[in-house]
Amino acid sequence: MAKILGIDPGSRITGYGLIQFAGNKIDYIHAGCIRTGSGSLPQRLKAIFDGICEVIEDYSPQEVAIEEVFMGRNAASALKLGQSRGSAMTACLHHDLPVAEYSARQVKQAIVGVGAADKVQVQHMVKAILSISGNITEDAADALAIAICHANTQTTLIRMAGAKSFSRKRLHR
Repeated sequence: MAKILGIDPGSRITGYGLIQFAGNKIDYIHAGCIRTGSGSLPQRLKAIFDGICEVIEDYSPQEVAIEEVFMGRNAASALKLGQSRGSAMTACLHHDLPVAEYSARQVKQAIVGVGAADKVQVQHMVKAILSISGNITEDAADALAIAICHANTQTTLIRMAGAKSFSRKRLHR
């Protein structure tokens, strides 16, 4: 059984979500957002670092999954996003947690089945997968989606490793 922290980084709002998974069973633990306010960028990066550290200390995840930077049209925004992501990753590494990275397309493909899904579709599927009846913010839903993507990826890798070892045994007979 593993507890996974998913992180959707942002310089103003960083979403986080925690799930627990074992085999094919995924359970919702908690989700929320770190709102950094309107201070200077260094102050906001510190708020992200401190907020992620607090989540880690409160919930003790064993693994972390974070979204990769998406390069849009605005290079300045991508740089700020990268710095926010770095701050969150540093908080995780400060607590000696392994960090996996996934593109937005990989996450959407894992959750909705379509790499070009919109945020509403992702939010709907996350609520359905985790049996969440109340509302969750888009940023928290994205973070939960990243955690679910990681859980599914780990499960698939384990199955593939088992299948490869099985097929090797059969080949040597």
